[in-house]
Amino acid sequence: MKNRVTGLGGFFFKTKDPDNIKEWYKTHLGLNTDQYGCSFWWKDKEGNDCMTQWSPMDEKTSYFKPSEKQFMMNFRVENLVELLEVLKKEGVQVIGEIEEYDYGKFGWIMDPEGNKLELWEPVDKAFL
Repeated sequence: MKNRVTGLGGFFFKTKDPDNIKEWYKTHLGLNTDQYGCSFWWKDKEGNDCMTQWSPMDEKTSYFKPSEKQFMMNFRVENLVELLEVLKKEGVQVIGEIEEYDYGKFGWIMDPEGNKLELWEPVDKAFL
């Protein structure tokens, strides 16, 4: 499989007060925050519009389960279905089932240190 990860799709982390932390980052670092955090737009080497998401989440979120870590990374990938099959064959723990939305497909894996990683085959134009 040629391309696996093509970029960073997002960084999600637990916090005691997501609204307060979003406001702090907006005030002090100039992040253009909304209810989800902050979307960073960029172009890939072919000139396509791409997005990376920064999102503080409530410390009680179960979205990172089974990981107990304070953060979860999201990686942009090509052909999620094929990639997850390859990863299974390589002995990587796949979590749950693929979920599909108008903005892309999502799958999850665990790394050897218990970090849950979200894999996203994006449809960036859904955000434009």
